[in-house]
Amino acid sequence: MGFSAAWLALREPADRAARDPGLLSRAATLAGPRPVILDLGCGTGSTLRAMSPHLPAHALWRLADLDADLLRLAAAEAPGRATTHLLDLRDLDALPLEGVTLVTASALLDLMPADWIGRLAARLAAARLPFYAVLSYDGVMAWQPPLPDDDAITRAFNDHQRRDKGLGPALGPAAATRVAEIFTEAGFTVATADSPWRIGPDQQDLHDALVQGIASAAAEQGAPDAAGWVAARAPLSASGQCIIGHRDLLATPPGLTHPDPR
Repeated sequence: MGFSAAWLALREPADRAARDPGLLSRAATLAGPRPVILDLGCGTGSTLRAMSPHLPAHALWRLADLDADLLRLAAAEAPGRATTHLLDLRDLDALPLEGVTLVTASALLDLMPADWIGRLAARLAAARLPFYAVLSYDGVMAWQPPLPDDDAITRAFNDHQRRDKGLGPALGPAAATRVAEIFTEAGFTVATADSPWRIGPDQQDLHDALVQGIASAAAEQGAPDAAGWVAARAPLSASGQCIIGHRDLLATPPGLTHPDPR
C-alpha cells in the first residue's frame, strides 16, 4: 500500500478544496494552544500544509509513513518542527502518542479493515486524543456527461476498493459511515461532513489520471469493457465534470476541552 509523490501532488489541490472548512477549524482548535500533531500515512505532508494556516506558528508535527522518501518531503514543510517516524501502521502500539494533542489522517481509512479502525479507536480513547480524518471515499461517482457504462465501472471499482491492501479486507466505500460508528461505539463524540472532489475542465491532468486509475482497478475486478469506458470517457476531460464522494470526520473523546488558543 503506497502512493507516488507525483500522484499525491496531482490530487492535493482537489483534496484541499474538498476538505470541510468547519471540521478543519474545529480540529485545529482541539489541537490546543501548543499543538503536537501525529499525522498517520502523512505522504508528502498534505495535512500539514492544509492545517498550518489554522495553527500557531510553533505547532509541532510527528509524521508517520512507511515511505522514507515521502517522509523527507513532508518534513521539509516544517523545518525544525517535524519529526519523522518510519512506521508500519499495522503496529498501533508503536504510534508515538506521548505528548500528542491531535491525531490526523487523510485518504487513509478507506484502505483499512474494520478491526484496524477499532483498535485505533481503542488506542486513542485510552490516550484521550481527538482524531481528525479526511477524504474517506464513500463510493459515489457522478460524471457529466454520463455514459452507459458509468454505473458498472463504479460498482467494479468499489468492489476493488474492498480488497486487502495489506492489513485485511479494506472497508472501501463503507469507511465513510463505518468509521463514525466505530468511534461512536468507543465513546467519542463524532461529527462528519461531506467533502467531495469536484473536478472540472480546468483539472484535465487529474481527470485523466483518475479515469485511467478507475478503469485499471475495474478491469482487475473483472469489468468487461473497462478499456471501452476509458476510450469514451477520456476525451471528455476538456469539457466534462465529475464528482467523487468523500467524507471528513472529527472524533472527540469524552470530556476533552482546550483553552482558547488566541
